[in-house]
Amino acid sequence: MTLKKFSTSLVMAAATLVLMAGCGSTGTKEATQETSKDTKTEVVTVSNYNYAKDKIDLTFEKVPERVVTVYQSPLEIMLALGLEDKVVAASQLDSDVKPEFEKAFEKIKYYDEAPSKEEVMGLKPDLIYSWYSYFGPEKLGEVTDWIDRGTNTYMMQNSGAVKPDTLQNEYDDILNIGKIFKVEPKAEAIVKEMKDEIKKAKKAVEGTKPVKAIIVEVSKDGMYRVYGKDTIGGDMASQLGAELVAADEQSIGKEDLIKLNPDVIFSVYYGENIEREQAEKSIMDDTSLASLAAIKNKRVEPVVLSEVYATGIRTLDGIKTISQGLYPDLGNE
Repeated sequence: MTLKKFSTSLVMAAATLVLMAGCGSTGTKEATQETSKDTKTEVVTVSNYNYAKDKIDLTFEKVPERVVTVYQSPLEIMLALGLEDKVVAASQLDSDVKPEFEKAFEKIKYYDEAPSKEEVMGLKPDLIYSWYSYFGPEKLGEVTDWIDRGTNTYMMQNSGAVKPDTLQNEYDDILNIGKIFKVEPKAEAIVKEMKDEIKKAKKAVEGTKPVKAIIVEVSKDGMYRVYGKDTIGGDMASQLGAELVAADEQSIGKEDLIKLNPDVIFSVYYGENIEREQAEKSIMDDTSLASLAAIKNKRVEPVVLSEVYATGIRTLDGIKTISQGLYPDLGNE
């Protein structure tokens, strides 16, 4: 409470008491400061998005205690920051959590299918942390409806909320979660390690000819989905100094791939080892692609989806995978 809110009579009475007690002005000032400090509420505000992709401000008057996470990156960011005790439910992992998080993950209730709107309401979360798609009309619905109910939301920027996808968006998401949960030093250390890995690779290959690279996902119809310059995988490759071919394309055919003739092909896969092996074999064993430099030099590199899309804590893994694929000699230095 400030001096302006006191009535005149109270101010006079307080002054009289101070004089009678023989207290100095310093003692009164210290008491006021201590009271202000004790009663101050630290409010955190971060920017995020609604389903219309409009930027909105999210206000957190206290650290969330009941968090629902859906998809790989939101959960693993929480685990990396030591916040597993805050997670009341998790779902929709593309692959097992990283080995260092297995013990923490055992404490969390896991849903094989993403919880329905009614199930989420029953969990009484104060934060829903997920990808853009989870807030669609057929799933949880508009974020502002949840916020009006007292449940904050946070969607990963590179999950469809903004374009282009960038490494900076991943950094910002991690830093924002650190800020919301008041674990900023941990978040800053994680982001610093990612940035340092980029710097290390770029410095090591200064003055060398850029490596022609492409990141693709093999389709059943003989087409390839391209992770171009506006994707997180593409941004990683570009920042690591690669010459990203088909950078503006969303998909290409075999003839296009042959004309581009990349030095390295990163083949995206989901799931466990069998899918990883298939991601490599589907390109390496395709006789129609035998003329490619990447095939001749055996430089087809499998990369898991979680390292090139809405990457979260796996941003560092993605940077390392792409860096080592581009510059295999770096691993021996």
